[in-house]
Amino acid sequence: MSRSSHSRQLPDSRIVKAFSHIQFHPRIPLRVPSDALPALVRLARPRGATDRKALSVSSDFPDAVAFVTRLYDDLGFDTVDNSPLAESWRSAPGTPAWAASVDGQSQRELLENLRRAGETSRYERL
Repeated sequence: MSRSSHSRQLPDSRIVKAFSHIQFHPRIPLRVPSDALPALVRLARPRGATDRKALSVSSDFPDAVAFVTRLYDDLGFDTVDNSPLAESWRSAPGTPAWAASVDGQSQRELLENLRRAGETSRYERL
């Protein structure tokens, strides 16, 4: 369903795309016992941890992004704002951000992968 379809069907809603590139299943193949935990649990770290991972959020509503940012932080993740909603495709299946989701990405890595998605898309159109 397209963004405009959502907007027409849910005119009073604030649409936000979140949790789109973190898996809620065990890591495959398992390397260590903790890999049996869902990535949402396995990759969470306290604020300030040097190995803390990041998740992206996209929306046309800054207050929705702020809400998800607080939620991500409470769950143990940093945030990369990939707004507006029209840019949310950058973390979809087949993009660099999606490919790196198994073991998570730092904010810097996620920003780079979201940027790379735009370059790949631009080259594919040529």
